[in-house]
Amino acid sequence: MSVSTLSRHGTPDIFFAGLVPAVILVHLFSTPYTKVEESFNIQATHDVLAHGVRGFFFPSESGALQLKDQYDHLTFTGPVPRTFVGALALAGASWPFTKAIEDTASQQIIVRAILGLWNASCLLYYRNSVAEAFGRSTANWFVLFLASGFHIMYYASRTLPNFYAFGLVTIALAKLLPRLQSTSRARSSDLRVSLSLLTATGIIFRSELALLLIPHTLLILLGGQLSLSSIIKLGLLGSLIGLLTTVSIDSLFWQRFPLWPELSGFSYNILHSQSSNWGTSPWHFYFTSALPRLLFNPLIALLCIPLCLTQPALRRRAANILLPNIAFVTLYSLQPHKEWRFIVYVVPPFLTVAATGASWIWTRRSKTLVYRLLSFALIASTLASFIASTCMLAISRLNYPGAEALNRLHALAPLHLPPDTQPPIVHVHMDTLSCMTGITRFLQLPPPSPLLPPPAAGAAPSTHSVGTAKPVTSSNIFYVYDKSENGTLLLDPLFWERFDWVLAESVERVIGRWVIVETIDAYAGVRIVRPDEGSSTGGDVEGGQGKERRRGIGEIWGMLKGGDWRGVLEVVERYGRLATGGWWVQVVMEPKIRIMRREKRIVGQVMSGDW
Repeated sequence: MSVSTLSRHGTPDIFFAGLVPAVILVHLFSTPYTKVEESFNIQATHDVLAHGVRGFFFPSESGALQLKDQYDHLTFTGPVPRTFVGALALAGASWPFTKAIEDTASQQIIVRAILGLWNASCLLYYRNSVAEAFGRSTANWFVLFLASGFHIMYYASRTLPNFYAFGLVTIALAKLLPRLQSTSRARSSDLRVSLSLLTATGIIFRSELALLLIPHTLLILLGGQLSLSSIIKLGLLGSLIGLLTTVSIDSLFWQRFPLWPELSGFSYNILHSQSSNWGTSPWHFYFTSALPRLLFNPLIALLCIPLCLTQPALRRRAANILLPNIAFVTLYSLQPHKEWRFIVYVVPPFLTVAATGASWIWTRRSKTLVYRLLSFALIASTLASFIASTCMLAISRLNYPGAEALNRLHALAPLHLPPDTQPPIVHVHMDTLSCMTGITRFLQLPPPSPLLPPPAAGAAPSTHSVGTAKPVTSSNIFYVYDKSENGTLLLDPLFWERFDWVLAESVERVIGRWVIVETIDAYAGVRIVRPDEGSSTGGDVEGGQGKERRRGIGEIWGMLKGGDWRGVLEVVERYGRLATGGWWVQVVMEPKIRIMRREKRIVGQVMSGDW
């Protein structure tokens, strides 16, 4: 559906078209940090933006050493190499917007926004294909089900390999949808593009897409839509495009030739069964746990999809959409290690069938009382899904103590320097949990600069100036960051002598004399609160005085703008308990990351205040 078509249909279509990117951006700005699963791609994108790629094309002995210092993946290689194709494309798309912005934390948001908007545009392309195949009402219900869910909206802007592949797979699946007014030639062209795109995407990004490609290909072949020779040619074409892309780029960035990262990953995870090291799940996990969570709204599985499969007018097309995707999930269930993101590609097809059922009910709401009640149930469940998704978003914001700790360290470090001190070099060690819960190179200050080379890795903490005297702020302190995780090295007292500040989960593992300046809490679960228990803010539900000033409902907007999600939960809990008679599901927080500063010795005594 083109822009002109949207304009012709008026405001409703414009609203539905804008809902998906808007919700994705709300999730992004609410939780701008990343987790360990996204680490490789977000770090790689940063390194391409910060250092460029010239060094890989013109390597020298000194250049190789510099590349290892500048590019995170050459130091922290991981168990298998991963493709640079997505990170390189994302960096290229982001560069025009990031080059004018000095704040690297804002650059990270821009990078993620580009990815999120790309996935949103692919979902809207799919939505428009749904409109052509099943009508505008079905397309609008598809958007409502999609936007009111959590996982795709939350992860669409996250640099997981699956969400580099997600947009391309979504376009390919859109091409497979039946089009009511499509000619046989146009249909053949759509199928060819789809199969080639699925093949190339699987070779570059995610090898499991072969399991999605197989049932779709069989359905096309058995339906006589393409000949076997055509399918073989399309497979060869997609493979050639994928291999030329990934081998040329990844061999360059990993400095190993020839390199096909997805083949290495397939060998490691499947042939050598190493994926089981990350845990195993029962065979039915995808059907009984992952899919219901991905679809989110319970009426999708309980009402809308069953309705489609029982209505003669809808059954055949619904079955043609569902069967290959169910086959994919079934085949993948044979793999012991399971994660919801491995099957996320089937969500748009499942929502398409659900939206068809919802549209069937909605367009008949004026005919019978049953359809009217079912329509009301659909609206109520969709609103409830939006509310539940928003609550999950608020809780998810509390899962990044590493990023919060580093931001607090940047604010605290200048306060512990004498006001007339010229900017020093400050050495910071960040432990594994800190790096796994939000810390990226985008959050480190200052950004790498060839004009200001870092000190040697083993250099002791220094207060010598690195520039002209100016007021001490985090922007003109030269931070040197370390995220060593070698167990033997961490037991060496001399290792810890290098650092001025430490971010650590366990105080006991940090050797030397240190002061805990602050502790960052993080989400630890939920619990049922009884009416006779105090609120999480320390005050009574009926208006007693807590330890801190109690914030009112009118302050929620300010807290949202400031990213104070704990404050939002605080207010919601207080007023919610008034409505429920004191019962509540309370978010539990626990200490996670300690911000620690080295104690300084002066004439035989310890000074734990200033430097």
